[in-house]
Amino acid sequence: MEKYFVYIIYSDSHDSYYRGYSTQPEKRLKQHNEGESRYTKSKGPWELVFLQSFPTKREALIREKKIKKYSKSQIKQLIESSKNEM
Repeated sequence: MEKYFVYIIYSDSHDSYYRGYSTQPEKRLKQHNEGESRYTKSKGPWELVFLQSFPTKREALIREKKIKKYSKSQIKQLIESSKNEM
């Protein structure tokens, strides 16, 4: 059964977070670091700092949309929370 993930990656060099959705978060991280994503291309290197899984694509996309509205302090709290499956 396929899982759907919401992930957050962090760039120390730009002190920047990126929130996204994927069925293969490790592969997606590699794509971000290899410049295959327009937004993250020039801001790396990126590291995976948050991962949360969902049983349906719909649930994951709803969660991603909500997290994209979070402030930096809310993101940091989320990374430290029990919701982080890393």
